[in-house]
Amino acid sequence: MNIRPDHARLRIAYFAGTMRPGHDGVTRVLYRLIDALGETGIESIFFSPIIPPPSGRPVPMYEVPSVRFPLYKDYRFALPGQKHFEEKLAAFDPDVIHINSPCPLGHAAVRYGRRAGIPVVATYHTHFPSYAKYYKVKALETFSWNFLRGLYNDCDRVYVPSEPIRKELRAHGFATTEFLPHGVDTGMFNPVYRSGEWRRAHGAEGKTVLLFAGRLVWEKDLRTLAQAYRIVSSRRDDALFVLAGDGPVRGELEAMMPGALFLGQLDGSALSAAYASSDLFVFPSTTETFGNVTLEAMASGIPPVCAREGGAYGFVKSGATGLLAEPRDGEDLARKITFMLDHPAERKKMGAAALAFASQQSWERVFDRLFAGYVDLASAGRARRRKAA
Repeated sequence: MNIRPDHARLRIAYFAGTMRPGHDGVTRVLYRLIDALGETGIESIFFSPIIPPPSGRPVPMYEVPSVRFPLYKDYRFALPGQKHFEEKLAAFDPDVIHINSPCPLGHAAVRYGRRAGIPVVATYHTHFPSYAKYYKVKALETFSWNFLRGLYNDCDRVYVPSEPIRKELRAHGFATTEFLPHGVDTGMFNPVYRSGEWRRAHGAEGKTVLLFAGRLVWEKDLRTLAQAYRIVSSRRDDALFVLAGDGPVRGELEAMMPGALFLGQLDGSALSAAYASSDLFVFPSTTETFGNVTLEAMASGIPPVCAREGGAYGFVKSGATGLLAEPRDGEDLARKITFMLDHPAERKKMGAAALAFASQQSWERVFDRLFAGYVDLASAGRARRRKAA
């Protein structure tokens, strides 16, 4: 980490849809960010509808009023307005506001920043227009683009973790985007955690293990995964499909994939072992802005088969570090899986190349760029406020 003297003078306020540890890819990124903040001396404060109990808060966190999100019981919807946080935020006196969700809480934070003359940045974690496109609701897709464009164009900078998504945003009139990829913790995700004991315990001896990791929601194109499963399993018995994660469609998916192994939500060493002890990563989602799980698989030494759309498309090189299948096409996904099953030497070669790529994607480099951006924006913001005073 490149620690600078001006880091110690920075105060950053963060707004997020949830701060429940391990809840999803976004929270895992945020807790990795909190670790990095602690190394620099940058002061921080977090606002969210969902926060851990006091013993689990590594930095100051404040819960804002919310209601349960009707589609997913694990999420809560922040009530709109600044009144729920402005007193604590004003007392903290941030140099920069950083939003991580375009929910009512993030929207209110942007309005506060604009009114107070505080620079606002955002990370584009969730590609909501792709959800509307996935469900084929054109009016909702149009509304999503219009709403997000208005919100994010009010930010001084919008960090986008993949170039294909950034290109799409720019085509839709997003004016302040900057490419900033995610990193990976190569201490946690590493081939050294490959375990013969894990494979024996899960009935994987003599089989090629095909791993999916992530929340079990239809938006991750799990029907495409189920279709590929049916095709592959109808033709051969040397492949074991394993799913690490949980979510509201798990029961339906278990019925669609009766021979697959469902491990539920994994964390820590259990997740590390699941990655490294597998042989191939299968991730058909087209709605990711990045795809942290794909990079975690690559860091564990296993090559991915992903969709040629969405975040992973930006860093998986088909034929070199993995394979790319046509989006929402279970037959093509099955063909790519079958190629990997039939060509173990090619699979291992791609796994080695994937590992070499992932080993260069450190969080330290990512956060150095992010914190340098904070310094520049904070300086500009202070000068702007002095001029207005």
